[in-house]
Amino acid sequence: MDLYFYNTLTKQKEKFTPIHSNEVRMYSCGPTVYKDATIGNMRTNIFQDVLRRVLKYNGYNIKHVMNITDVGHLVSDGDEGEDKMLKSAREENKTPLEIAEHYTKLFFDDLKFLNIETPEIICKATDYIKEMLEYVEDLVKKGYAYETSTAIYFDISKLDKYPILSNLNLDEQKAGARVDIDKEKRSPYDFALWIKAPENHLMKWDSPWGPSYPGWHIECSTMSRKHLGEQFDIHTGGIDLIPTHHENEIAQSKGLCGKVPANFWMHGEYLLINGGKMSKSLGNVYLIKDIKEKGYDPLVYKLLSYSSHYRNKLNFTWEGIEGAAKSLERLKSGYKAHIEGKENVSDEVVNKYEERFHQAINDDLNMPLAMGVIWEVVRNEEKSPKLAKLLLKFDKVLGLKIDEETTNKIELPQEIIDLVEERKKARENKDWAKSDEIRDILISKGYTVKDRISKDGQIQMDIGIKKGIDVE
Repeated sequence: MDLYFYNTLTKQKEKFTPIHSNEVRMYSCGPTVYKDATIGNMRTNIFQDVLRRVLKYNGYNIKHVMNITDVGHLVSDGDEGEDKMLKSAREENKTPLEIAEHYTKLFFDDLKFLNIETPEIICKATDYIKEMLEYVEDLVKKGYAYETSTAIYFDISKLDKYPILSNLNLDEQKAGARVDIDKEKRSPYDFALWIKAPENHLMKWDSPWGPSYPGWHIECSTMSRKHLGEQFDIHTGGIDLIPTHHENEIAQSKGLCGKVPANFWMHGEYLLINGGKMSKSLGNVYLIKDIKEKGYDPLVYKLLSYSSHYRNKLNFTWEGIEGAAKSLERLKSGYKAHIEGKENVSDEVVNKYEERFHQAINDDLNMPLAMGVIWEVVRNEEKSPKLAKLLLKFDKVLGLKIDEETTNKIELPQEIIDLVEERKKARENKDWAKSDEIRDILISKGYTVKDRISKDGQIQMDIGIKKGIDVE
């Protein structure tokens, strides 16, 4: 069955044919490990995971590379300000290495919680300094880069066209609209390949231009070329990377070898929070751990993401998460009902479901349409192990572990543990007033308290988190 993806490079949906018949080579821009990855960042990783799984569903082998940026990503897209790693290190009173190790671990923990497959090759930027430096030196030799007192810049005037992803008309842009004008730069849109380090800069390496460090864009160009070659099949990332990072990756590659590095460029849209932007100032920056702390399996968020196409905005609300939690339970219950069913549905019925699902995922990863087919299978009145087997096959794309029981283990703060123990003692002493008082305190802090009679006649207490409610 033919496979189609929307290509940001050509602004249209195109039939996908890999360079090598049985292998798809793809590169994904990974995290800058200076802070926690948000659920918005994780939406991009979910989209990339679905892409991997759909390619596998279609029988392809995958060579997938993802970078870890631990140096060179400045706080401004205009090559200004300090390195994000150094800023975070200063704020947290740690070394850049400690910051990188800490947030890299948290990032991969989140991937595990979401059952997101790890790419075959993970590249840490600081491990490729030598290759990056060689790349920049070659660009200088070819006349695509020049030196100033602060950096080595890429000269966009040397290209036949720039930009080619965002299609902005630079002549219509006000000079300095994207960046403040650096008088040494030939164009405000020239970007830094290599940055000369101040004397007190913590992360720097020797180079022909003195102690310095790489720019952000050169990292991905270098690592993708080293592991995937000058041209590969797919490059992915969030939509925010189109106008700067990905545009500049293409520029660097065209300067070095005259080629656009990837045939397909695929981008995931933004995540909205309650219909608006996610921001610290609004207090609505959520992490996967926030979903876990409210008592939800993180896979609920993964299922929620399937309600919107990856190229459309997704609106996150706690009501939506609660609805997705119920949907995940129905999906698992539906799978179990088919496992236990006795009906022998026809192969024709099974094949029609599978064909429709396959068509949906092959149409630019249309997960909302694919989920519609899945719910039809779940609701099929004839409960059959054949349909259970089909759902399990579909789950190779979903990655929702529908054949596993949902477990929501809650890690309670010590304060709550102490209150629970105090209430147990109050009940043992038949101090019902004290027991009710502590119960009210627990409820006010966002917890549920249920007393029940065990099989041996003992009163036991179950405590949980009121879903969608912030707890202190």
